[in-house]
Parts: sequence; C-alpha cells; structure tokens
Amino acid sequence: MGVVWGSSFLFMKVALAGVSFGQVAWSRLVLGGLTLGLIVLVTRPRVNRGPVLPREGIVWLHFLVIAITGCVVPHLLFAWAEQYVSSSLASIYNAVTPIMTALMATLAFRVERLVRGQVVGVTVGILGVVVIIGPWQYAALTGDLWGQLACLGAAVCYGFTFGYTRRFLSGRPIAGATFAFLNIGLGGAIMLLLTPVLAWHPVALTAPIVLSLVALGALGTGVAYIWNINVLRAWGPTNASTVTYVTPVVGVLLGVLLLGETLSWHEPLGAALVLLGILLAQKRLRLPPRRSAAARESPPGSAAAAPARAAGSPRR
Repeated sequence: MGVVWGSSFLFMKVALAGVSFGQVAWSRLVLGGLTLGLIVLVTRPRVNRGPVLPREGIVWLHFLVIAITGCVVPHLLFAWAEQYVSSSLASIYNAVTPIMTALMATLAFRVERLVRGQVVGVTVGILGVVVIIGPWQYAALTGDLWGQLACLGAAVCYGFTFGYTRRFLSGRPIAGATFAFLNIGLGGAIMLLLTPVLAWHPVALTAPIVLSLVALGALGTGVAYIWNINVLRAWGPTNASTVTYVTPVVGVLLGVLLLGETLSWHEPLGAALVLLGILLAQKRLRLPPRRSAAARESPPGSAAAAPARAAGSPRR
C-alpha cells in the first residue's frame, strides 16, 4: 500500500502533462469504481450471510458523505495542487492525515479523547505543517502557496472522513470489498455526473499518461483500498496506519529520482516534525510520566521521594 499510494503522486504529475486536473481526478475515481465493482460482482462478499450491498437508506447516505469528503474533494484538490507543487511535496502533505484525523475524531465527532502525549503530538505536527509551508517565503499569495494549501485541505478532508467513518460506519457488518466499492463507486458516480464540467476537455494522450491514469485508478484507487481494509481488520487501525510513514518516503524518492524534483531545507525538516507528531499522536512514542508534587519538592535521594519512585513506571 505504501508503494502504491506513494507512487500515486508521481502518476498524477505525469498525467497532468496531457490531461486536466479534473480529468485526473475523474479517471481515478471512475476507473477505481469500475475495478472494485467488478471485484464485488465476481466475489459477492457477505458478512454473516447478509446481503452483498446494504439495504438501509441511511447507510447509503453515510457512504455518499464519505464519497464526497474522502474521494471527490481531496482527489480534485491534490490533482489541482500538483499543477503548482512537486509530487514530492504533495506526498509529504498527505502524511499530515493522521494529525487531522486525531483532531477530527476528538473535536468534531468526539469518538476519541487525546491524552497529554497526543496533544503534544498534534501540536508538533501542526508546527511541522507551518515549517513545510514556510510562510516567511511569501510576500503575496502565489500558485505554490495555494497549491500547498490545497494539499493541506485534502488532508483535512481525509481526517474528516476517517472520523466520520469511525462514528457512523465502522460498526456495521459490511464486507471489506463492498465497503471500498461503495466509497469509491459513489465517488465515481458523482464524477460521471460532473463529466461536462470536469472531463469534457481536449486531451493529449501518450503511453506514460494512459498507464499513469490506469495505475492511479485501477490500482491506487481500486485494489489498494481492499488491501487497506484487510490490513485494518487484521492488524487494527494503529498498525495499519503505519502506511503513513511509507507513503511520503516513496513519493519523495520517486519525485527526486524520476522527475528531478528538489526540496528546500525547511520541507524535510517540517516532514520530520510531522512524523514525530504522528508517532506521539498514535502513542508510538510516549512522554516521560509527570512527577508528583511530593517527588518534585523532595531531593532525589530523600525518603519522601522513594514512594514516588516506587509508584512510577517500571524501567524497560
């Protein structure tokens, strides 16, 4: 998943040489929806012998919401942004998603509560985003700045989608392939309705552009979503989210090696801060435990400090 999703930013940059940003997002969702639809049609996945597709109208409404916020809008934003920013930088911004997910899950949907270390992690991650943008570089709004803000907006959309999914859909008995199909398929259906606006423009197709669009749609927005559901259910959400660490590494390497892109000093520094924030927000790194008031007031070797040491965390 990390390799496929990290490559997606390269595919978008290559495709933009011959098609519009709207056509990139359109192709991605339509091809992804068709791929997942064929998989569901052939495999007919069920949970506890239930129906292949959900029958409750409210479930379809929830999937329509995440199709818009998790597919249509962010895919358009990333494709538009890559007209102005490098594929490497776009892949770095994609790594901000766990930080945005933590904020949305806590503040918007209240399905989680952040402990002290997670609050520090979110704060460090936001600081990393500011460093990546480098506001000291801009005396006025430029295409590069707007492109970065669009990437950040896409990450916010993903964070909202994860929080919404956890709140309204995670507990429902829906097979992984069906879940992915409804999410991407409804996004593709919306794109088909928007064809006169987004996709009805001249194109200049070459073999690399066509292959990039097919890989971006069928693989990156199709099969990889089923992999994601399977890994999520086998490993749990925290371990599955480690793909976030791989995606920007792959995206940056491909951008530098294949497209000759370069990064300014502050962009990898900001990316490192974002990664540190993710590790703290996901409790993979923990802050030292707070010392009690008695322990802070007593000398380290005093008798009063002994109970505080005894009550502390054991050494590992």
